[in-house]
This record gives sequence, C-alpha cells and structure tokens, in this order.
Amino acid sequence: MAVHLLLGTNKGAFILDGGADRDGWRLRGPFCETWPINHVVGEPESGAILAGGGTRWHGVGVWRSDDLGESWRCSGAGLSYPEEDDEEVETVWSLGGADGRLLAGVKPAGLFESRDGGATWSEVTGLRGHPSRQDWMPGGAGLILHSIVPQPDDPARLWVGISAAGVFATEDGGQSWEPRNAGTRCDFLPEGQRHPEVGQCVHNLVHAAGPGEVLYQQNHCGMYRSDDGGRTWVSIENGLPSSFGFPVAAHPRDPRTVWLMPMNGDDAGRYPPEGRAAVWRSRDGGEIWQDLRDGLPQDTAYFTVLRQAMAVDARAPAGVYFGTSSGSVFASRDEGESWDEIARHLPLILSVEVLDR
Repeated sequence: MAVHLLLGTNKGAFILDGGADRDGWRLRGPFCETWPINHVVGEPESGAILAGGGTRWHGVGVWRSDDLGESWRCSGAGLSYPEEDDEEVETVWSLGGADGRLLAGVKPAGLFESRDGGATWSEVTGLRGHPSRQDWMPGGAGLILHSIVPQPDDPARLWVGISAAGVFATEDGGQSWEPRNAGTRCDFLPEGQRHPEVGQCVHNLVHAAGPGEVLYQQNHCGMYRSDDGGRTWVSIENGLPSSFGFPVAAHPRDPRTVWLMPMNGDDAGRYPPEGRAAVWRSRDGGEIWQDLRDGLPQDTAYFTVLRQAMAVDARAPAGVYFGTSSGSVFASRDEGESWDEIARHLPLILSVEVLDR
C-alpha cells in the first residue's frame, strides 16, 4: 500500500508518492493551475483528492481529482455569500467531511457544505448567524475558518476553529453553534479582559483518537487540552520552549499522544527557538514533553511551520510529516524519533495531509 502526502502551497498543489515502506518519495505537481492552495485532503474510501484555495484574482473553488492527481476539475458554484451581504468569499481555507458531506471553511470565516462531492456548495448559515459574529476579529491571515473537526462516532457533532474568534461547536449538524473557549486566554487584550467568551486566536484544533471528547489546541497564546469537548480547556504548555506555535497533530490510536512544533514567539520571528528545529511530543496528554531533533536542522533553521502543515498517518508506528515555509518536507517513520528531509525547494507549504491507499 502506497502513501501519498498531499501538499497545499502558494503555487498550487503537489503530491509526494511514497512506497509501501514510506520511502522512495517521488514528487508530482504543481497542480490546480498553480492557484494558491490552502488545503489538500484525501477521501480514504474513494481515493479522491480535493484541494481548496483561490484568490479574488484567480477565483474561489475546490479542485477534485479522482485519479490521484492525473486530472482535475474545479467548482466554486455556491461558494459565495448572499448578494445583500457586505462580505465576499475570498478563498477556501480548509476542507473536511462529516455525515456524508464535504465541508469547506472560507475567508472571511464561514462554513459551506457540498453533498455532491464538491460540484455545488451551500452555506451552513447557522455559524455566521451566531450573535457573536460582530465580535469576530481577523488574525494575521485574516478572518479564517481553518479547522473542521467532526466527532468520529457522531457526525452531527462538529467543532471549528476560527482565527480570531475561537472554537465553536455544534451538536445538530450546524443549525446551532456555541463558543467553547473557557480556559484559553488572549494575552493581546488588556489586563482583566484576557478570557472572553469569544475572540481567542486559535491556530489549530484536532480530535484525539477514539470516540471520546478529548481535543488538543494550539493557540496564539498557549497550548491546551480539553477532556470535555471544548467546554473547558487546561494549559499544557509547561515544559515547552514557547507558548506560541501553529500546528498540532494527534496520534491515530493513542489519545494521550500529541505532537507540537513551537515557534519562538509571535513577535520574535516565528521560527524554531534559537534556529534549532524540533518537534515536541507528549505521551501523557501534555504533562511531560520531549523534544525530537534527530535528523532535523540544528542551526540556521529560520522557517515557520504553518497551522495545517503537520500530519500523521495511521500506520504502526505512526508516521509524522511536516512542511516548512522554506519549501522542505520532513518525514518520520517512527513517531518522531528520527527524521528525513524528503523534499526541498518547494513553494511556501501551507498544508500537509496523508492519503494512504
């Protein structure tokens, strides 16, 4: 069985094909007419590849390939807000799936669904209709919906991450939503206002393995775990070199294992501390952290790893992958113990996902 790494970059989508032993990597692309592609995902059942992106210049849409990237078609039908709205969809930022639907998060933040494989789209209107919408603020990349996290055993339950508004959850398929940010802080707000109900700059959100309600979050202001579906969050940043970073990745079978890649700070360059790259792993839900550096550059590593640019496969031991702002892709076949650079000199890498088939 081959493994395919799906890469979104600012100059199109790329595919890295690896062998059954996760080696012999071969690069293909760029695809999608070199549009900026923010997120590329695979459908495990069908093997289809979907890539979301675009700009006001290129257009906005989701590309689909049913033959592992040999051919593509794009549709943006329905990916727009009502004409009377004062907002215009600028790009597709994230993709996901739940309850037989394909889901797309867009900029400015909203959620769309497709029930025909991405040919046509309609807005999940309950989210933007939330009373807090007027208080949502743009983060560094704008006001974006970047994380789409379904409950594995109940697709009507879903979490999304919005920068900078926070985590929102629905338990009825998207008709109604509630913010779930208790315990996460906003260090950029004045003293006494740093724990609002809405306004947190969540950077990435993932569900832990299994049917429970364990979530992990990398925030602009800290790293967090929730054991109750986001109703409350606890800090897990103690022992890490920084409280700032972008990606978080969860183990496919062990809900207590998680990987992070802290950067040196939000206003200090946003690169690995001291220019020495490390992925940090916890085996106990964030109580104790270990830095994993074997094979990673330990000097002049001034790249950033963005929010959707780290992924994990489902093999045993799990493979971990990340892409950098300088165009390199690193892979580990042993859950982060050792690393190999499997691609370099690519465009700015915006996302990394795994299709294993």
